[in-house]
Parts: sequence; structure tokens; C-alpha cells
Amino acid sequence: MDLVLGSTVELKKPHPCGSRTFTLTRVGMDVKLVCTSCGHEVMLPRKKAEKAIKAVLSVPEEGSTHV
Repeated sequence: MDLVLGSTVELKKPHPCGSRTFTLTRVGMDVKLVCTSCGHEVMLPRKKAEKAIKAVLSVPEEGSTHV
């Protein structure tokens, strides 16, 4: 799976706050996700994160510098 920094993803299971959407803020061997609802940060190994992602909702534009 191709994970892009700044993408918004939907996970299979909801966060305890009820939201399923997260933003990718770090991509590498570990993936850092930030909940779009409450702002909680979660670090997961890449393999576990790829299994947890249900869909990629949006990908930032190529020239964008926003993280």
C-alpha cells in the first residue's frame, strides 16, 4: 500500500472518541496517525497500520507543503 504524508485515511475500527478518520503525519517503518476529531496521536508499525486502513479518503496535492 502506498501511504502518502498528509493523507486522510479511514480505519476499520473507530477510535474511542468515535471517529474513524485520521491524518498521516509520519510515514516510514512506523506510521503516525492523528485523529481528525480529538487530535490524539497514534504510532503503529507500518504493517499493522496497512491492515487497519480501510480506505484512503484524500491525498494532498503534489506541490503542497502542508503537513
